[in-house]
Amino acid sequence: MSEPLEREWRFYVTDMIAFAEKVVLYTDGLDQEKFVAIGLNYDATVHNLILLGEAATHIPERVRAFAGEIEWKQIVATRNRLVHGYLGIKNDVVWDIIQNECPLLIEQLYALKKAADENQIR
Repeated sequence: MSEPLEREWRFYVTDMIAFAEKVVLYTDGLDQEKFVAIGLNYDATVHNLILLGEAATHIPERVRAFAGEIEWKQIVATRNRLVHGYLGIKNDVVWDIIQNECPLLIEQLYALKKAADENQIR
């Protein structure tokens, strides 16, 4: 019975990688001003940040503990702020996440995926 759950969380990690890579792709070559001005890129990027946070909610606690370097709570909290518009969306914060958090997160998620593929996570 636990086998399907094991596979399921791994799919969410793969999804998280794809969403984070889209965030980086959709902002490549832009500065913050251009990013904010180009509505399509902005909306697509925010949408993928939301999806990233939603996928993170499906990662089991034991996996989160194994990959403790990943800011799981922050990822989910960002999703909640973006979805619910708590106090509005701060473009500086979104840009910082794009520039500084997503590239590191991609590396961390690939390491988690590798560990999962090598059955290092119990």
